[in-house]
Amino acid sequence: MEKQTIKNESFRDSIATIDQDGNREYVFPKKPHGKLHNYRLMVSGVLLLVFFGTPFIRMNGEPFFLFDVINRKFIFFGQLFWPQDTYIFAVMMLTLIVFIVVFTVSFGRLWCGWACPQTLFLEMVFRKIEYWIDGDARDQRRLAKEAILTFEKIWKRIVKYSIFLAIAFIIALTLFSWVIGTDQLFIMMQEPVSENRAAFIAFLALSGFLMFVYSWFREQVCVLLCPYGRLQSVLLDRNSIVVAYDYIRGEPRANFRKGEDRKGSEKGDCIDCHACVQVCPTAIDIRNGTQLECINCTACIDACNQTMTRVGMPKGLVRFDSERGISTGKKLRLNARLIAYISVLVVLFVFLNMLLFNRTDVETTILRTPGLLFQEQDNDRITNLYNIKVVNKKREEFPIRIQLLSHDGKIVMAAGPMKVKAASSTEGVFFVFLDKADVKGKIPIQLGVYTGDKLIEKIDLTFVGPNQ
Repeated sequence: MEKQTIKNESFRDSIATIDQDGNREYVFPKKPHGKLHNYRLMVSGVLLLVFFGTPFIRMNGEPFFLFDVINRKFIFFGQLFWPQDTYIFAVMMLTLIVFIVVFTVSFGRLWCGWACPQTLFLEMVFRKIEYWIDGDARDQRRLAKEAILTFEKIWKRIVKYSIFLAIAFIIALTLFSWVIGTDQLFIMMQEPVSENRAAFIAFLALSGFLMFVYSWFREQVCVLLCPYGRLQSVLLDRNSIVVAYDYIRGEPRANFRKGEDRKGSEKGDCIDCHACVQVCPTAIDIRNGTQLECINCTACIDACNQTMTRVGMPKGLVRFDSERGISTGKKLRLNARLIAYISVLVVLFVFLNMLLFNRTDVETTILRTPGLLFQEQDNDRITNLYNIKVVNKKREEFPIRIQLLSHDGKIVMAAGPMKVKAASSTEGVFFVFLDKADVKGKIPIQLGVYTGDKLIEKIDLTFVGPNQ
């Protein structure tokens, strides 16, 4: 059934960026261009705009997105979330994981080549600058091999790495603004370093890490560090759509002679020009099949299509397809595993939306003060001391009033009337007074938490009194 014959399978013994002696093989991919690359440029432009522009978007005076891990304050689409919403985050993460599984089973590592921040910054920002300053792959190799620091090499290295460092600073500042907000970031930038020493050190460390990754480590992040690359080998099957070489049509490979017509001949359509290898950012040969290093960037598709057009043969020798589709010529159909994944994803998505819809804007926690039982007061009354914590997820301040619903008694706030500030949490202490005649041992009581005349929440507690 299969026409493919790979004569040399030594590529399976090591990754493409490591030579036989275990040394790093630096990758100098040829500058990509073509229809799919133009689509990638458009997608990348939108994603970069979202990354750099989102911290400046405001909704009701608050950031549209904020991941304030330090103060445990998170804002998604203008909605404020607190640690009390951890269960929603858990369901959200589970939904995201299932989505990744479904997406990978269906479309392979398309995320890696088109939307992953690592690829986005490396290929669409840093690599573009490198092409602009150092030239295409051949010029980059020449500069790298020059042992003597020529004037050309010195000025190009200074300019390139200076720009790289400036971009690393900008990315680091943007990441900080996602965490602490642009307002706080601008305040910190105007203050002396001594007042924000920890933040300044963190900024320098992050900038240095970004500089290291995008100027030297580069594709090794995808090949060696990223767990998603390993995950794909478990999730992909013969029905997964990936960037694939049509070995049925392409084999056996043979060089092309001008004016040659291969119809009816024993030669395949692959002219063995290595154009697909020259543009690959991870230095693999896609003709060897799906490999760990492939990030589905589609550069090889553009390169092959241009070659096929030039020699007068049909495009699509390298294309998006499944292994089953190439071997049988049939299009992808839904299978039982994919249907099961999608079903679970739909259930999780519905459940997540139910949690978000039923989420309350105010959460109250009341507990008896530990270490204290009860106190006997004048007029035959018993008191218990309680701690209260109110989390306000709204953006306006409001007063809190606690009322005893289950018994005749009295509640006294230890520090006077309680007010909860906007988008914050407030703690307090209060006493519950009950008649001694109504209390014997532990009894259940119910409290109502009000703001004005509006009942926010009912809370059931225990009240401790003497056994006799």
